[in-house]
Amino acid sequence: MTVAACLLLYGFAVAVLAPRLLLRVSHGSAAPHVALSAWLTSIASTVLAWAVALVILILDLVTHQVRTVPHRFMDTCLVHLHDAVVGDYGSPIQIGLLLLAGFSALAATTVAVRLGRSLLRSRRTTLEHGRMARLAGRHHSGLDAVILEVDEPAAYCVAGKPHTVVVSRGVLDALGDEHVAAVLSHERAHLTGRHHLLLALTRGLTAVMPRIDLFAAGAVEIARLLEMIADDAAARIHGRATVFQALLALSGLSAGAHRMAEEGLATRLRRLSEPSAPIVRTRARLALTAGAAAAVLVPLASVVTAIIAITICSPLEN
Repeated sequence: MTVAACLLLYGFAVAVLAPRLLLRVSHGSAAPHVALSAWLTSIASTVLAWAVALVILILDLVTHQVRTVPHRFMDTCLVHLHDAVVGDYGSPIQIGLLLLAGFSALAATTVAVRLGRSLLRSRRTTLEHGRMARLAGRHHSGLDAVILEVDEPAAYCVAGKPHTVVVSRGVLDALGDEHVAAVLSHERAHLTGRHHLLLALTRGLTAVMPRIDLFAAGAVEIARLLEMIADDAAARIHGRATVFQALLALSGLSAGAHRMAEEGLATRLRRLSEPSAPIVRTRARLALTAGAAAAVLVPLASVVTAIIAITICSPLEN
């Protein structure tokens, strides 16, 4: 039970510390791949810690196997809690704690079911969107994309079977061939990198637990970083200047309700027009690595220290 409590505290500490640290060090986006890894590591460690803690707690309360472990390995408060669960402090307290365990399991199951439904709904919507786009447009073998005969500018990708890149007639008429190729490379980079899976998962976590800043801020930041990673992939093929001009032209065409977020657009354009020097990218990678380590490993070190202290300082049984 001590391990479960420590894991719960660890997950809480990461959920509180990680957003502030990572937002501060990843804002410049000189190293989007490292920033993405830092966010995903923090989110995954938090979810895993809470899930394992809940499983340990439920199993312990239901099976009472904690009595097989010497008391010197656990905190006195947790020993009293276990005694209450097995009925040493009376039936009312025992029933109340068992009900609490049941409600915790029910809450966790509800969150898992809602997350699963959110992911399935997102997948169904994506597959249906791709099917409708292929029906409404026509496949262009030269571009390997589906063209929609509409003046409204649009260029996006839809994951599915098969993956589909969609571009509107408005984009083809407004951009030159090399700029269209850069836009399509950007969209294919999303599909190759399976960015849709990361977006679906982070947005699903935000939908079921919107008040946790790590998930809410992480979903927004991960979406922004994925756009930059796709920009970089397209720039390696067509050059930064071409991708910059294509992005600038698209932002001008979309200057209405569908215009890209100003801050995200400005950051992407600045990265393409003024690439960071190697020393700046190296410093950014080091800062991001240090930020992720501080957010994940410092709470972990505290948990390990607490367990060691309990083990050493608890009185030995005679």
